[in-house]
Amino acid sequence: MISRLRLFPLNTVLFPGATLRLHVFEPRYKQMIAECLDEGREFGVCLLRKGSETGDSFVDPHDIGTTAEIGGVTPLPFGRYYISTVGRRRFRIREIVQREPYLLCDVEYLEEDVAPQDELDALMESVRSAFNEYVHLLMAYSGHAVAFDLSPDPVEASYAVGSALQIADVLKQRLLETDDTGGRLRVELELLRRLLPKLRSLRERRGSAPATSSSEPLGGESRAEQERIFGKFFSVN
Repeated sequence: MISRLRLFPLNTVLFPGATLRLHVFEPRYKQMIAECLDEGREFGVCLLRKGSETGDSFVDPHDIGTTAEIGGVTPLPFGRYYISTVGRRRFRIREIVQREPYLLCDVEYLEEDVAPQDELDALMESVRSAFNEYVHLLMAYSGHAVAFDLSPDPVEASYAVGSALQIADVLKQRLLETDDTGGRLRVELELLRRLLPKLRSLRERRGSAPATSSSEPLGGESRAEQERIFGKFFSVN
C-alpha cells in the first residue's frame, strides 16, 4: 500500500526505536512540522545521499528511511521549534511528488523478515555478549557512564545496536536497509568483532598514558581519535 509522507532529509540515519532531537528553524520545515502537529502525523527521515540539510530543494535522499513520531515540542520565537522524536516504521520512497516548500513522497512501509527463533536466539546471545563488551569499553574509554539495556526482542535489539554503533552513516544506512533481522544481526556481530580489538587497544593505550588536564574540552583529542576510527556517532541535531 502506498502512503504519502512529508520528508525531512538529514545527515543522519534514524532507526525504529531511536530518538532524534531537532531544532527546526528553516521556514519550509517550520511549516512542515506545524502541519504534522496539526494533523497528528509522522514525518519521514532519510539520510542524504547528495545535497544540504538547509536551503536545498534538490537534495537526493536515500530511498529507505524511518518515520519520526513527534513527542516533546518546545515552541521558540519566530515559529521555531525544539522537537524530540522517536523512530517508528521503515519505508521506501517510491516517488518524490513535490519538492516545494518541502519534499513530499509516495512511500511504502517495509515488513521485517524474521528468521526462525532458534537461529535468532543463537545470534542474539553472541551479539548481546559482544555489544555489552563494546558499551563497557566505550564507557571506560570516554569516562562517561551510559545505561543501555538491550531488548530481548531480536528486531528491536538489531535496531538498537545499529543505532548505537559508532560507524559511518553509510554503514548505518546499509543496516537500516536490511530487511532480514538475522542478516542485520550477523552484520552487526561482524562489525563488533572488528571494533572490539581496536577499542581494547585504545583503552590500554589510554591507561598507560599520563592523565590529561581537566581543562581539556569534552572529548578532546580522544574524541577526534574515536571518530577517525569508528566514524560519526549517531547525531543529535
